Amino acid sequence: MTFEDTLATWLVKQRWFAGKGRTVHDLAVVADTEIIPGDPGLRHLIVTVSHGATSDYYQLFIGYRARLPARLRHARIGTHAGLQIYDGLHDSALTRELLDAIAAERTVGTLRFGRIPGAKIEPGLDSLVLTGEQSNTSLVFGESAIFKVFRRVTPGPNPDLEVASALAKLGSSHIAEPYGWVETRIDGAATVLAILSRYLRAASDGWSLAAISVRDLYATEGARAAEAGGDFAGEAERLGVATAQVHRDLADAFGRSELEPEAIRELAEQMYRRLDIATAAVPELAAYADKVGDAYSSLAKLIEPVPAQRVHGDYHLGQVMRTQTGWVVLDFEGEPASSLAHRRARSSPLRDVAGMLRSFDYAARHQLLTRPDAEGLAPKASDWVRRNGDAFCAGYAAAGGLDPAENSVLLRAMLLDKAVYEVIYEARNRPTWVPIPLESIAEL
Repeated sequence: MTFEDTLATWLVKQRWFAGKGRTVHDLAVVADTEIIPGDPGLRHLIVTVSHGATSDYYQLFIGYRARLPARLRHARIGTHAGLQIYDGLHDSALTRELLDAIAAERTVGTLRFGRIPGAKIEPGLDSLVLTGEQSNTSLVFGESAIFKVFRRVTPGPNPDLEVASALAKLGSSHIAEPYGWVETRIDGAATVLAILSRYLRAASDGWSLAAISVRDLYATEGARAAEAGGDFAGEAERLGVATAQVHRDLADAFGRSELEPEAIRELAEQMYRRLDIATAAVPELAAYADKVGDAYSSLAKLIEPVPAQRVHGDYHLGQVMRTQTGWVVLDFEGEPASSLAHRRARSSPLRDVAGMLRSFDYAARHQLLTRPDAEGLAPKASDWVRRNGDAFCAGYAAAGGLDPAENSVLLRAMLLDKAVYEVIYEARNRPTWVPIPLESIAEL
């Protein structure tokens, strides 16, 4: 087996591989940079993965050892040139060099390690890979910094670094300010490979907090969402306030505009096309296609322009952290499957509102998938979703965000469009979760 075949066999099994369901025709190494020579050694690779007419860039940090310790066997890729090769991001003996390179602003081959002016970076720290991520891999260095590695990379500006840096300059209290980054050039364009940011110690992600609230509700006999001990509505309202403040800062940093009626009609047409694709892929969706289409038709008939600006683009409970001082928003790179131009484009801020409301729905319904009493708990799930969605929207509007209640046609269409996207995603990645968006579409 060739080196490229070994990499391809491992690559397609990774959670962050974006080409699931598509045949890999070829993998080619297009850049190879030695970061650490010897044993253990570390090389940085840029590879192209071809899917016929399309191809994607991925970056790999390949560790080399003659003998692989037990603690690294889970990261093994295979053998090459008589050495064990593995995912080097799991080896703190190697990753310390990445942190030190950012602190020292080094250039290693085609890799440039940059540092935000004034950023305080403590070198020499051990790292730990966080679990649970899909499109990226994050390492925590000590308790001070988090290093997010973009596995699938796109030539050109990186929205996450671009937005976080701009909001940090505005003094936003709702972001984790960046400390540094790693970049290279691909197709002649500067391409960000990883970002080092402030680590939020003792913080809890929104998904975990919401899941605890839902479990408390389901465990409390006869209780409604407002009566359960783990009521989340207060946090949902505060999250709405924080979201509105982040949207205000985004508009201040990147400007404001409007979607004219013609652009709104084009938006509705895009939604129709996604619905057709989803219905062809998941026939169960056909039962709701007419009702969904009616919502898109109502959107297309709007005659007043709607505000547009830069938005988060992939907003959900997993992208927000509750710290001791409030909510912090993470990961501004947008929907990973979208083009760079789409992720940087202005959109209605209600797109993020719709994303968070859909996330509330997932938080309540996903726990029912394996419960024998799911049917009896379904009304509780709907009650939890309504209560927290209403609280989020109230907080968002009160803090100056575009009032969801006064823009119900736009919000409804965006909610359904998001749910239609989820149907396709679940069918491809988690078929047992398809009922979550389907049941939501039925209720909407």
